[in-house]
Amino acid sequence: MEDFRFGRELRLLTPLHYSRIFQDPARAATPVFTLLAKPNDVGHPRLGLTVAKKRCKKAYQRNRIKRLARESFRLNRHKLDNIDIVLMVKTGVDEQSNEELTAQLNKLWRKINERCKPGAPKPKPFKRKPRK
Repeated sequence: MEDFRFGRELRLLTPLHYSRIFQDPARAATPVFTLLAKPNDVGHPRLGLTVAKKRCKKAYQRNRIKRLARESFRLNRHKLDNIDIVLMVKTGVDEQSNEELTAQLNKLWRKINERCKPGAPKPKPFKRKPRK
């Protein structure tokens, strides 16, 4: 029987865990979410959430998004390889319904899992435009 708990071992907890992923990650994005991921050695996938107040002003909206993301990860983690994932939100995420957010997350889990497999093509490095 599969275990569907979302325990402490399935979370990214320390700044060191997060900073490792921000260095040369695999990326997947939708209009309201960005996922960054890297393979890990712990034997199971882990999730970290960053829901910035700048992108989603109200605390109850940030909490709703985090609940939906954790629930979606909990139900889909058995399909994921051993990867660490950081989920970031974009502006406008608080205007989406729960069903739309869940559908986008389900699609992103599959996409990021494929991009983290060995031999998957690496995306081109992102270069910021200089500010004027």
